[in-house]
Amino acid sequence: MTAMSACAQTSPSACTVAAFEPPARINASSLRSLSWAPFRRDEIGWETYAPLMQRELGTLCAPDTSRFSQLLAGFQKRFRMKGTGEMDADTFLRFKGVWQERRPFVMVNQNGFCPPPPDLATLAIAAPAESYGGKTIPLRPGTLDAYRKMVAAARRVPAIAKDTRNLTIFSGFRDPDADAARCVTDGNCDGVARATCSPHRTGLALDLYVGEAPGFKPDSSADPNRLFMTNTPTYRWLLANAHRFGFVNYPFEPWHWEWIGQAP
Repeated sequence: MTAMSACAQTSPSACTVAAFEPPARINASSLRSLSWAPFRRDEIGWETYAPLMQRELGTLCAPDTSRFSQLLAGFQKRFRMKGTGEMDADTFLRFKGVWQERRPFVMVNQNGFCPPPPDLATLAIAAPAESYGGKTIPLRPGTLDAYRKMVAAARRVPAIAKDTRNLTIFSGFRDPDADAARCVTDGNCDGVARATCSPHRTGLALDLYVGEAPGFKPDSSADPNRLFMTNTPTYRWLLANAHRFGFVNYPFEPWHWEWIGQAP
């Protein structure tokens, strides 16, 4: 069942399963209070990841409903966990594993191999109108072609089309040497391994404008900004449709998407 086929579940009765009301009440509390570090950084609550989880569970029922808890229990049992229907850090690790396994770059990199960057001469350049803030955005030709098809489909949605910034690209291919220099000179290593092995070195990864909370930039990883992004029409459309064009995302960054139509 897909999220699109779950529209009928959005009514209160369709999202109510009496036997799962107790875990639903627990989820309603932890949704904004769980203290954890799913990506090695302290966070409070799991609301930012709820849309991804709904997509994975194939439901539009809110994360504080008993139907969501029922489906979550089924997911837990698939991984031989207790089917409590309660969201916790261990359950999220299972979701995270599923999502990360869909990213070829991650699967290659976790074995200690960092893919070499493509020859610069083979890269295509996004058109100025496709770039956020006038940046020059190189990408592999296949990535750019898939991106253009996806954007053409997305902009048939009025809520997305009304803001011309939506789905413009603010980062594509990044030269590893330039990333390393930026890490050293600016101290901008993104808290992880920007300088050693970023997916942007492949020409398959791109950062897209999906919105920004007031006072934040579109690439700010501040928790309020990420939460805001996951509630925009653009991000919700990507969750439901990006896979049709060969794109998967990095769950911590709502703006980061990778094309899987070509090996990294």
